[in-house]
Amino acid sequence: MDIQIIDIPKIINRHGNIAVVENDTIPFDVQRVYYLYDIPSSAVRGGHSHKKLQQVLIAISGSFDVVLKDGKSIETVSLNKPDKGLLIKNNMWRELENFSSGAVCLVLASTVFEEEDYIRDFDEFLESKK
Repeated sequence: MDIQIIDIPKIINRHGNIAVVENDTIPFDVQRVYYLYDIPSSAVRGGHSHKKLQQVLIAISGSFDVVLKDGKSIETVSLNKPDKGLLIKNNMWRELENFSSGAVCLVLASTVFEEEDYIRDFDEFLESKK
């Protein structure tokens, strides 16, 4: 499975670190930014794939797991560092789970919200991979 972790440049300072996302950090033009927070530890988010959209997920606080399915294999990536981002390309099923207390997931997306870009049924996702 093609999983890519992106290093987010950081400036280390004795007064606190700064993570910097600029045009050359992310492999696409960011068209939408949103974040998930106040998520119960038992919650599962995601549960869909995208036809075109790509995303980078960053745990800017706390930790969570991202379960990725490409129709043939399953990989789980744990995110817990604000200077690491997970690139999720299109046509990849994703589920987010095991949120720690205070976890915040920042999402940088390649397109604006388009409902028709989503595949929300796993069987339909598997069919689209054929």
